[in-house]
Amino acid sequence: MTDFLADKRKEISDRLAELKPQVDEYNRLEAAAKVLAGIPGSPAATIAAPANGRRRGPGRPRGSGSKAATPAAPPKAAVSKPGRLAKKARGGRRKGSGNRAAQTLALVRDNPGITIPQLAEKMGIKQNYLYRVLPGLETEKKAEKKGRGWYPVASGRAATKRT
Repeated sequence: MTDFLADKRKEISDRLAELKPQVDEYNRLEAAAKVLAGIPGSPAATIAAPANGRRRGPGRPRGSGSKAATPAAPPKAAVSKPGRLAKKARGGRRKGSGNRAAQTLALVRDNPGITIPQLAEKMGIKQNYLYRVLPGLETEKKAEKKGRGWYPVASGRAATKRT
């Protein structure tokens, strides 16, 4: 048993002696990398961990650490429907008052009963845009939907929604 332990001790000490130069080289390289990381503009500076020791996630811009690291933002005023407030404050044109709405309305007047896919094909645009424009024209009583088709509203009468 003592021969076995002596052999294992000798194997371990030999292996340690064999690995010591590589460990010393590793420590020197690690120290050099730390020094180079402190120099602005060096490639090592971009590889090194941030000064605060926290890693940013992939694709995050500089300075965007965790929420705990950033100071708390002042509380915002409570608004029941914040999206609506922002739209009113922003200004801009009314919904359905642009060129696409006018072009859509002209096509509906020329082709009563036209469907959204047909409108999209004639206008050379995607259908999903028309699913936003036409309800605006309907609320302004300029067009109405009957079944799948869209019809112009005769001036002077209110649109009635029929399915």
